[in-house]
Amino acid sequence: MARRARYKPYLQPTGGWGSVKSLGRHVLGQNALHTAPGLLKDHNKLGGYACTSCAWTKPRKAHLGEFCENGAKATFWDLTARRTTPDFFARHSVTELLGWSDYDLENAGRLTHPMRYDRASDRYVEVSWAEAFVDIGAKLKGYDPKSTVFYASGRASLETSYMYQLFARLYGHNNLPDSSNMCHETTSVALPQSIGTPVGTVLLDDFATTDCILSFGQNVGTNSPRLLHTLQEVRERDVPIIVFNPLRERGWEEFVNPQRPGQMLTNAPTRIATQYHQPRAGGDIAAMMGIGKVLLALDDAAKAAGGARVLDEAFIAEHTQDFPAFEARLRETGWDEIIAASGLPRAAMEAAAATYARATAAIAIYGMGLTQHRLGVDSVQMLVNLLLMRGQIGKPGAGICPVRGHSNVQGQRTVGIAEKAELVPLDRLARQYRFEPPREDGLATVEACEAIVAGEIRAFIGLGGNFVRAVPERELMEAKWGGIDLSVQIATKLNRCHLITGRTSYLLPTLVRSEIDSQASGPQIVTIEDSTTCIHASRGKWKPAANTLLSEPRIVAELAKATLPPNPHVPWDEWVADYGKIRDAIEATYPDQFERFNERLDTPGGFPRPVAARDRRWETESGKANFKLPKGLSASFDDGRDHTVLRLITLRSNDQFNTTVYGYDDRLRGIHGSRMVVMMNADDRIRFGIAEKGRARLTTAVDDGMLRSMGGFEVVDYDIPAGTCAAYFPECNALLPLWQFAEESKTPAAKSIPVRISAE
Repeated sequence: MARRARYKPYLQPTGGWGSVKSLGRHVLGQNALHTAPGLLKDHNKLGGYACTSCAWTKPRKAHLGEFCENGAKATFWDLTARRTTPDFFARHSVTELLGWSDYDLENAGRLTHPMRYDRASDRYVEVSWAEAFVDIGAKLKGYDPKSTVFYASGRASLETSYMYQLFARLYGHNNLPDSSNMCHETTSVALPQSIGTPVGTVLLDDFATTDCILSFGQNVGTNSPRLLHTLQEVRERDVPIIVFNPLRERGWEEFVNPQRPGQMLTNAPTRIATQYHQPRAGGDIAAMMGIGKVLLALDDAAKAAGGARVLDEAFIAEHTQDFPAFEARLRETGWDEIIAASGLPRAAMEAAAATYARATAAIAIYGMGLTQHRLGVDSVQMLVNLLLMRGQIGKPGAGICPVRGHSNVQGQRTVGIAEKAELVPLDRLARQYRFEPPREDGLATVEACEAIVAGEIRAFIGLGGNFVRAVPERELMEAKWGGIDLSVQIATKLNRCHLITGRTSYLLPTLVRSEIDSQASGPQIVTIEDSTTCIHASRGKWKPAANTLLSEPRIVAELAKATLPPNPHVPWDEWVADYGKIRDAIEATYPDQFERFNERLDTPGGFPRPVAARDRRWETESGKANFKLPKGLSASFDDGRDHTVLRLITLRSNDQFNTTVYGYDDRLRGIHGSRMVVMMNADDRIRFGIAEKGRARLTTAVDDGMLRSMGGFEVVDYDIPAGTCAAYFPECNALLPLWQFAEESKTPAAKSIPVRISAE
């Protein structure tokens, strides 16, 4: 029976008692009450373990509880008392399990034994670790390496990620797609062209001195709740926070800090956003063009009056190029075009620009609401343009701040998980390990999907994640996955990707980061990189879920040893015995990024990797920061001319992290009991003849010979711009064509899918 949704607008602040009650429900639901004290003592604390949820940074001086609601849910989920044992698989066939929901699959508990799919019985059956490694290695030896894909999800440590990329290159390919390809690859393309670095320039300390924050396409309450502590402190200094986001999200509106007893007693919230503007999905470029146009007008007026300039003329002259072309574009773009494309009134952009113009140090935050569009690269570069106009990069309290998702998704790219050969020091790897690495680019995520659909991939190794569920074109991908000869999934819990089997399929269960990882030299330390490029140590504190589990570094090492010819320069066993030696190897490969790596593990707040743009050194071809011209005002594949087409935003719920669904409550949006919900502007619902609280079908509005259609959505009237609707990821990935991705970065364009809606 289909689950029914209940909707009642959530009027309470983010955090507060709602968060506390949610945590209580989840810790009891996972029988993980014994882990709760560890949240206070060890979670994101010096000497403790790093959260496996979001990648937001950790302060030098930790809060009493350095965790958020979602981080705690992730920990309870990891340390659950539930187990998915061989007996579980004996009771349930793969065909049966395919009928389970994402939530029910993972809620079965932690995987405990290596398993191999048996087609005759349609069940996973237990296999020994030794047998699994021998068989996987033998099969990999028989393939052309370039017909294989080594995927990484973003949660693996720096140590594991370094070993994994080396395994791939020693094997003979650069097919190393990762979850970054699906979210912030746009950042990795846009920022180097603009300012010469693929990462943000802001450190946590900058928030203490900023006097203005702009945010585009980032839902802080669900995606990075610990950032709310910092934003609360910013607001208590009366710093304005200007938010551009299509949906009204409670995290940007009000926050009650659960660690402040007085605020909890009174439930008197801190107001976060001082301005909240709701552009149409894909309208951010136009909104930023409007802000830039107002800045020019304010600067013109100041210049005419002989007052202080609004633009930083000296910075522009010394540190940038191509400003005249950008200025001309701003002046020639008319307000009618800007208003139509953005979905905002002119007054909204004037208000934002006037506030920003008064700032002496401004930070620009953004998330996937900018990156996952056809013109995602242009969207990010427009935001950089606004900062460059006022010299707001490379000084205290100012800079660009992409907020990343998975806890080490940025870090794994730093140590070589990259399909682009130019991003990896291949010459240094060649000298270090005495081999000739492949020099041609490998497959990114969308390209890997295309190759799977074309039947060109023989083997897929998944280092975590739920690949088939996370990628676009789900129905086609699931249909084509059976053509893969070997599918190997390194995982902690069961998910749908494990049930879409290849001819040979393995599940290899591993430890979670909060568990003690004991090797020959004793308990091990791993490291991760946060959104601000700071490196943090993580020490597991809990007994492993089963004594049959292996660590990720051990699994990668055993796969490599079973596949590759012996190489005396690659000490797999020594690395597994002592992860400090892996860090020594990382430092040897990246000496400028990881100087004195092992010595600095316990730096309070982590130690930052160097970022040239922080010091106004621009590692671009021109040697300067570049103003970039957007190719259009709308970032969407929808051109806006057909008024029967809506732009669908796919998003996460409050009870979710990426593809992991912790439950059916989206408390902060007031939606409970179901994920098959579409949020609509009430006028749009009426226009399309859908009854209040009615049901609807969504159909992708493209003409490419494929029908992509999903029914059974319950319609909720929501505060969302006309022409825009929203529904949940990953369910709606079936509506996203594989070819609808950001130009240049190939990030799937999941934030403005053109759809038609009809009543059911």
